[in-house]
Order: sequence, then structure tokens, then C-alpha cells
Amino acid sequence: MLSERRLEVLRAIVQDYVGTEEPVGSKALTERHRLGVSPATVRNDMAVLEDEGYIAQPHTSAGRIPTDKGYRLFVDRLAGVKPLSTPERRAIQNFLDGAVDLDDVVGRTVRLLAQLTRQVAVVQYPSLTRSTVRHVELLSLAPARLMLVLITDTGRVEQRLVDCQTPFGETSLADLRARLNSRVVGRRFTDVPQLVQDLPESFEPEDRGTVSTVLSTLLETLVEEAEERLMIGGTANLTRFGHDFPLTIRPVLEALEEQVVLLKLLGEANESGMAVRIGHENAYEGLNSTSVVSVGYGSGGETVAKLGVVGPTRMDYPGTMGAVRAVARYVGQILAES
Repeated sequence: MLSERRLEVLRAIVQDYVGTEEPVGSKALTERHRLGVSPATVRNDMAVLEDEGYIAQPHTSAGRIPTDKGYRLFVDRLAGVKPLSTPERRAIQNFLDGAVDLDDVVGRTVRLLAQLTRQVAVVQYPSLTRSTVRHVELLSLAPARLMLVLITDTGRVEQRLVDCQTPFGETSLADLRARLNSRVVGRRFTDVPQLVQDLPESFEPEDRGTVSTVLSTLLETLVEEAEERLMIGGTANLTRFGHDFPLTIRPVLEALEEQVVLLKLLGEANESGMAVRIGHENAYEGLNSTSVVSVGYGSGGETVAKLGVVGPTRMDYPGTMGAVRAVARYVGQILAES
């Protein structure tokens, strides 16, 4: 375990390197920070930090930079994330409150995260496997044609046309709508098939075919929408950090194009808890020069999806973690109120 003084030296190195983009020397540390010890002691502490793998010396500089291990200790020993200012919080709320539907919420969240952190933002759509049914609406468009509208607790709306073999009257339609909602409202999507499997048998023989067709369309909708979706934004922000990537930015861009890779990265977040993956902690080789900060969001205390940012390891971790957490909290509030 590092002594508190050497941990303080490491914190100072991380803060200076993130802020200046330049390797940090002992002279600069003693001038910028009140470490309470002589430059010679700071040099000795830096030598110990280097021996233990927390900092390293670039070939072209006398200064030192944090390693993945150094960033990890810095993050693990953070006293807290950087709180957003009142104007920042108000701007987040005003921007997200203007959303008109779920796609708009996700799109606004991506743009907002990218602007706040100046990193690449990734937002996962609420997972249907964790969603519940808010309402199923059935509308008559013609004697033998219906529209099925499925509304989730996360604000997702899916519409499907249903062509029936025989005309279906308004009375029968109202009856089906009432019985269907009584079984599925407030229930998880994954439970719906079992909840409705015997529903056709409760109708008159002449209506059972139409009821079965409606249920088939409903279940197909659940299957079609089960695929996880996400939105990404702010990729151009990476061009500001060209020198932070060893050879080229290309492997990072290629990794960001792989939706499976991004879903796996976000999936590593502990439910609603914050997760920070630094450098080589990212299993995908193309992202070994990046850090990923992610957190779950949802309503009613339940996580329905993840959001986060991807950027170089030379990242303002307290500020990024604070922004990611704040945005997730506001998105959760919007979902709860939708």
C-alpha cells in the first residue's frame, strides 16, 4: 500500500498531466502543489511510484506520466466525483425535458453527454427484457384490419398492423382489449407469452382465430424488439486527442463501429453502479488506449439500460464520472414521469 504522501504525489501527477497534456516533473509538482515536502523528497516518491508501476517516463521527456495502474489507483481512491454546477444541472434538465419520445430522449442524451465530457457518448436503449407493459391498445381500421399499439414503462411505443381472417366487431375488440390488459399490464415482457397462452380459449369459437392472430402479432413484436440497440455520438471529439493514442486512432474508431463490443463494455457496469474500465482493463484490444466510464439508468430503482463515455486514458475522471452520473439520474427521472 502506498503511503498517503505518495498517493498525494500520484494525484498531483494525474491532475497535472490531464490538465497540461505534458509529462510532469518534480520541480513542477512542488511549484504547483502544496505537498509540504522538499523537491528531493518528491523525486524520491516519484522514483518509488515508477518502480511500483504507477507512473512511467516517456522516452522523450524527463517528466513522468500515469500508467493504467496509476489511473486505476487514482480512481479507486477518489474521495468523490466532481459535482456539476447549478447552471450545468439546470442546462441538463432543460435540454432533456424537451424530449418528445424515447428516440428523442436517447438522441438528446447522447449529444448532451458528448458536449459535457468532450468524449464519445454511448447510450443503450432500455432493454425490453427488463421492461414492463404499460398498456396495449387495439384500434379498428377496417372490419378485418386492426392496429396493435404496445406501450412500455420506459416510454417505448411499438405499432403493428393485424390483418384478421374475418371481421371483428367493436364489442369483441373492447372485450379483447380489456382482457389482454388485465393480464399483461405491469408485467415483464418476458412473462407475457405464458400469461396470454390460454386467452383464445376464453372467447367464443368464431373469435378465437382473430384473438390468436392478435396475440401472435404481439409476441412477434416482443421478439423483433428484443435486439439491444444503442446510439453513439461525439466520435469527432477523439480527433482532439490524437497524441493520446500510441500509433493511430483507427483501432479505436473500428471498435466504436462494433455494436457488440460497445454493448459488452456497457454491460460490464454493475447494475446501476458506476464502472470505470481503464486502458488494458478493456478486453477489446482496439480500446486498450481508452477508458470507459459507464453507469446504469432506469426508473423506480430498477436499471433498464446503461450509458457512458469512451475517451483516452488521460481523462478528467472526477468530472467525467460526475457528468455521467448526473445525466443518468435525469434520464431515469424522465422515464419515470413519461
